Amino acid sequence: MADEWRGWQEAAETALYGDGGFYRSPEGPAGHFRTSVHASPLFASAVARLLVGTARELGTRSVDLVDLGAGRGELLTGVLAALPAAGADGLDVRAYAVELADRPPGLDPRIEWCAEPPPRTYGLLFANEWLDNVPAEVAETDADGVDRYVLVRTSDGAERLGAPVTGADAAWLRRWWPSAGPGGRAEIGRPRDEAWARAVATLAGGLAVAVDYAHVREARPPFGTLTGFRAGREVRPVPDGSCDLTAHVALDACAAAGAGAAGAPPELLSQREALRRLGVSGERPPLPLASADPAGYVRALASAGEAAELTARGGLGDFGWLMQRRG
Repeated sequence: MADEWRGWQEAAETALYGDGGFYRSPEGPAGHFRTSVHASPLFASAVARLLVGTARELGTRSVDLVDLGAGRGELLTGVLAALPAAGADGLDVRAYAVELADRPPGLDPRIEWCAEPPPRTYGLLFANEWLDNVPAEVAETDADGVDRYVLVRTSDGAERLGAPVTGADAAWLRRWWPSAGPGGRAEIGRPRDEAWARAVATLAGGLAVAVDYAHVREARPPFGTLTGFRAGREVRPVPDGSCDLTAHVALDACAAAGAGAAGAPPELLSQREALRRLGVSGERPPLPLASADPAGYVRALASAGEAAELTARGGLGDFGWLMQRRG
């Protein structure tokens, strides 16, 4: 990549999705970090129950499942395996993996691989840790109180301040992330709002869900959240294609943008609350089961441990879930 100064949105777009970019690598995201999908099959089972419930609400036995930012198809593979236990008898599921990387070998042939969400789907669109990888500009307030774009050097991640933020980006900051004062930073989430609204609009009817690291206007981090990940470790963000580049999502702003496309009020809740609604509680099995069925007790205990990780405060349980119905 050329050694030049760019805005963070352009630099991250190239570093993540350009030729030789991070998300083009054969190992995929799972080679570098662990999401809820990788933490436990209970997550896919919960999504399977959500799909069955969505089909029931729609009154259909033929339903679409769209995984937006599908990695290497791990979530869809898990959901298809979990559907029988989720009460999906007779349900016809059309599964779509939306991902820029090439289709991985050996993937379930029932999964259609595509670069964009198919239009006019009817069912469940699920985006797990997708929005945090939609590149966004970074702004910083200078000593005079002026919000300026942050420019980054692609070779080493060095930064400097650029032009003042104006236009739609400035309006977004005023509405969604007012400055914390000189030295304060923000990720301008307007591209994420627009990406989410486009995704919701592909649904002819059903439910769109975004799951991500998130914050809301009343609790924005004063210095932003931009960071990098490589091989399971947090690293300095350098847009050279060697690491993931991620920033938490202003999920309330995405909710407002998606509401225009969905035509229905959004719902924002934590992963802990969402998964408990779907039967993932983390409660320990009753102790008498240990003597009545020792093997069953061990299995139930392991499952409870996985559920506890998915719903833990200070961890995966604090992820935000944005749920928007359409049609």
